[in-house]
Amino acid sequence: MHTVKHNYTTLPESIRCTGRIRHRELRFSRAMVFAINEINNSSELLPGITLDYQIHDSCASVPVAVQVTFQLINGLHPLFDTGEKCSQSGIVTAVVGESGSTPSISMSRIVGSFGIPQVSHFATCACLSDKQQYPTFFRTIPSDQFQADALAKLVKHFGWTWIGAVRSDSDYGNNGMASFLRAARKEGICVEYSESFYRTHPHSRIQRVADVIRRSTAIVVVAFVASGDMTILLEELARKPSPPRQWIGSEAWVTDPEMLRFTFCEGTIGFGIQRSVIPGLRDFLLDLSPAEVAGSSVLTEFWEDAFNCQLEKRAGTGESVCDGTEDIQNLQNLYTDTSEFRITNMVYKAVYAIAHAIHNVVCQERNSTIQCDRYIKTEPVLGQLKRVNFTRNGYQVSFDANGDPLARYELVNWQRNENGDIDFVTVGHYDASLPAGHEFHMSRNLTWAKGSTQVPVSVCSESCPPGTRKVLQKGKPICCYDCIPCAEGEFSNITDSSDCFPCSGEFWPNAERNLCLRKPVEFLSFHEVLGIILATFSVGGACLAIVTATVFFRHRASAIVRANNSELSFLLLFSLTLCFLCSLTFIGRPSELSCMLRHTAFGITFVLCISCVLGKTIVVLMAFRATLPGSNVMKWFGPAQQRMTVVFFTFVQALICTLWLVLKPPFPIKNLTTYKERIILECALGSAIGFWAVLGYIGLLAVLCFVLAVLARKLPDNFNEAKLITFSMLIFCAVWITFIPAYVSSPGKFTVAVEIFAILASSFGLILCIFAPKCFIILFRPEKNTKKHLMSKNS
Repeated sequence: MHTVKHNYTTLPESIRCTGRIRHRELRFSRAMVFAINEINNSSELLPGITLDYQIHDSCASVPVAVQVTFQLINGLHPLFDTGEKCSQSGIVTAVVGESGSTPSISMSRIVGSFGIPQVSHFATCACLSDKQQYPTFFRTIPSDQFQADALAKLVKHFGWTWIGAVRSDSDYGNNGMASFLRAARKEGICVEYSESFYRTHPHSRIQRVADVIRRSTAIVVVAFVASGDMTILLEELARKPSPPRQWIGSEAWVTDPEMLRFTFCEGTIGFGIQRSVIPGLRDFLLDLSPAEVAGSSVLTEFWEDAFNCQLEKRAGTGESVCDGTEDIQNLQNLYTDTSEFRITNMVYKAVYAIAHAIHNVVCQERNSTIQCDRYIKTEPVLGQLKRVNFTRNGYQVSFDANGDPLARYELVNWQRNENGDIDFVTVGHYDASLPAGHEFHMSRNLTWAKGSTQVPVSVCSESCPPGTRKVLQKGKPICCYDCIPCAEGEFSNITDSSDCFPCSGEFWPNAERNLCLRKPVEFLSFHEVLGIILATFSVGGACLAIVTATVFFRHRASAIVRANNSELSFLLLFSLTLCFLCSLTFIGRPSELSCMLRHTAFGITFVLCISCVLGKTIVVLMAFRATLPGSNVMKWFGPAQQRMTVVFFTFVQALICTLWLVLKPPFPIKNLTTYKERIILECALGSAIGFWAVLGYIGLLAVLCFVLAVLARKLPDNFNEAKLITFSMLIFCAVWITFIPAYVSSPGKFTVAVEIFAILASSFGLILCIFAPKCFIILFRPEKNTKKHLMSKNS
């Protein structure tokens, strides 16, 4: 754009464009002319009405766009009018354009004040959907709000959570990027940097943006940039190549053929307007007659620039003159490239939308013929434009309440063809009208940066696997985090979990802590080594008691058996057998029956055992007293009294056990507290008082027996059984005194093992101390098994 300084003494020079004409924009204007010609030749749409037009080059400049807008509204020619008032001729019914969002905003504020509808083919800023600010604005291209949502879903779809962002410092770039960042934030995407620039900024600004892209750790770069701005940025990046970057482009540049010369952007993906077919447009674009070219300053500039010659009437000395042999069919530029009509179709639809709105205002069907009024007002056209709904060449045209069309995009990928050139390849579609989660449809494989077939990874932190949780890194975005293993007893079964969760009571996480497994149930089993050993000793002890009883029974007439109260001896051996066997009830899976049986059986059998020992001790004492002159004590503790003593002491224990079972019996429980990672099946005492009453009663009898045995330890018999009883009671008391702290402190199944060990140790102590010496004499020293030897005095 060329401007001059004002001296305020003469009229300012008109703003004019400089530089080369953009072939793509020229094609857009020619597509409008083609559509108007079709409409003027149609017998169905506006029959008898001829649409006229004016084409102005805004030079992508807001001042120029504003100037030509006022010219259109006032019907002014480009020359300055010195008349008293503006011309009223050539009233504008509607405006098609502009390509850029910022010029379109300026134009819409002007034409909107006069109620003149404006239909843009390429202005995508979401801000233009605001009907309060832009009441007469429509567009045939979807709003950037839809594209921003689609881009955010695209980034999320490929697992990219750490991206860079660049944008044009314009209404298009700033509003589009703001919409994208809002959508990306909802998808959990973090942005390492967000840079803006404009093509008129100093080169240092462009260079700084390029350096940020080169230094960044984000592989993926989302560019909401106008085509002209993107060209400048990529040219700067081409001077000093950056590490491979995966570009995600907006529709403004991702389908612009001029961009394909930047081959280092291979693999770029983005959303483009759907390709379309416009019958006859290709021939119209390529069929330019010399007269038509000469009659248009724009076409003349295009022709001379394309063929590097000047038309004869404008030829200068020494410059080549166009000789008429120029063939536009041989040109290779964006004007002659008719392989893809994307934005061009948006121009075509915009013209037809206006034509249908005018038709609905001025035309009526009468007697099967359409009659149209040549007088047109802009107000009804605006109202009808809001309601247009038609299909042209298979493409539907309609507007929603915001003046926006349905949002449908093609997912475009830059891929190399067989010749090594980069082409636009449609790899999928996006339809915003479909239900959530079904908008995307991928139809073929993609090529990524540097021609790779592997999806690039662009994350600040690698995903946290199941079994860990995310902990944010201080001062960094939420996408930057450390992976911390779940604490003991907690698990996470999803990737990138922000929290770990505790397993329920009977479950425990596996080693990876990504799954809760049922805790193993533990109890003292017959199948484990400890259970087998204890069961073996239990059965072995019972067998030893039976063998001892057999030996005593076979030698029941011998002096040593008869001297030791054979009836109590057999009852003691029977009770010892039960004591050994009752320890088996402590092994195996606890049940209600086994829990009640194990403690009561243990308590009663041990009291029976201690009662027998106590009876034998009393008998020894009574026998000694009976040897004194005049003593008649044995008649008070004969066999009947001995039996009654055993029965009485045992009955008391049985009564205690009965009360325990009736009031608060033991029961099986799952112990979840001793070990966090496994369940201990054990028997709860039910009543601790009952349990300790049983043990206390046994201890009382044992102490009583021990005291009596101590008193009888120095009796003058050669074979003093009181000494053996004293020693056995000493072992018994020592075992059960040490049992108490061991029982309280032992965890899980070892509590049961300690109790079994105490039972077996005390039982073996009794049987070995009391009966082993006797069996030794019976079996190996029969010469001492005589009454004479037993009654002889110790030396």
